[in-house]
Amino acid sequence: MIDEMIRETEKELKALKKYPDAKLIEIIKEVGFECDLCGMCCTRQFNDHVFLLEKDVEAMKQIDESLITPAPYYEFCDQKGNFYVSGYSLRTKEDGSCVLLENNRCTIYDKRPTICSLYPYMLHRETDEEGNLDWRQISGLDQHGCYHSEITDEDAKVIASDIKSYEEAYLEQQIAFFKKVKEHFKENGSRHVKSVYDRQMRAFEKGKEIVVYVFHNNGLELCRISKEE
Repeated sequence: MIDEMIRETEKELKALKKYPDAKLIEIIKEVGFECDLCGMCCTRQFNDHVFLLEKDVEAMKQIDESLITPAPYYEFCDQKGNFYVSGYSLRTKEDGSCVLLENNRCTIYDKRPTICSLYPYMLHRETDEEGNLDWRQISGLDQHGCYHSEITDEDAKVIASDIKSYEEAYLEQQIAFFKKVKEHFKENGSRHVKSVYDRQMRAFEKGKEIVVYVFHNNGLELCRISKEE
């Protein structure tokens, strides 16, 4: 299973690198997003979680280590009930807003994570409601913020380059994570067990503390978390 996940992610990375810059630049200029300071993109209502690249994790740790938590949607669970996830995300408050959001303003705006500086632009493949796999370049189109603002060719080129750099780094992190888990499983005689995953998640939802190994710096960091966190 892990080998197949590695192959599929490597295939997506290869496709991403071939995606035409000119097409992405054209989409960016056409969308013309301009922030209106509504703060909605920083809430779970619009974005499930803020995934952090390795460099973002280090930046957040320098500010306050309590800002980060294992990213949700753990990829694996071994027969002992230990979960494995490909990285960290920013914490959220009880109301679902980002822990860094105050009065609709980011409290570390100049040091915000990479994905936050690119939003709402993105470049990855998703399956639509009809099951068709295609590229998705924009999130939350016309749901918040201002659109069809003028963006210069030069600015659009910079945005496009940053988007592709982020998506490439994300996929490379995923591949490295899969390889590390494969190595860890082999060394420890472990394997992914779906029934244990489901059982542990039900216990977690009821308040049980769980163990999550988070991929960071090409290693697996042990974290213990409970629903209250």
